[in-house]
Amino acid sequence: MADHLEIEQKYEADAHFVLPALAGLPGVAQQTDPEVYHLDATYYDTEDLALQRAKVTLRRRTGGSDAGWHLKLPVSIDTRREVREPLGGTEVPLGLVVRVADLTAGGPLIPVASLKTERTVRRLISQAGVMLAEIADDQVTARRLGPARGEPLSWREIEVEAGEAAGDATDLMAAVGRRLRDAGAGPAKSASKVGRILSS
Repeated sequence: MADHLEIEQKYEADAHFVLPALAGLPGVAQQTDPEVYHLDATYYDTEDLALQRAKVTLRRRTGGSDAGWHLKLPVSIDTRREVREPLGGTEVPLGLVVRVADLTAGGPLIPVASLKTERTVRRLISQAGVMLAEIADDQVTARRLGPARGEPLSWREIEVEAGEAAGDATDLMAAVGRRLRDAGAGPAKSASKVGRILSS
């Protein structure tokens, strides 16, 4: 099991949004060429969505560079602690079950939503070669599972995540946010993708 702090901001964009150039922002020497990933995630919760109410997310995701189980626990408005387990099977790993036991009260964790995402990633690199931030342009299609299953919902979202080795990225995150808003992006409707589909 591994965990780290995830510092991330989310923006919403329409189909015509063009990601602006971000090289040249303070400390940024290079913006990498885009890389495209196809992500497939299943989210787990109790039948009454106890994790969602606590702003906790639990998923099993394939595709991309971090396939596996991810448990995200809120720390502050833009910061979450992410706990990771290897991909394995479709049963929630015991270590993650234990981490949320105070929220689930022993209730079963079941699939509540599925998300398919086409992710285009660009990274902002410093003069010293440090990855300062990752910009993910996501085309999302989500569906509720179980008794509340409904029609799929699609949207476009831009995620800005500070690099783990970047140190204090507050100023850079703010500068990227201003550049995105100036180009036409707006605040995301939900703090998490799964939160958006579960509240629809």
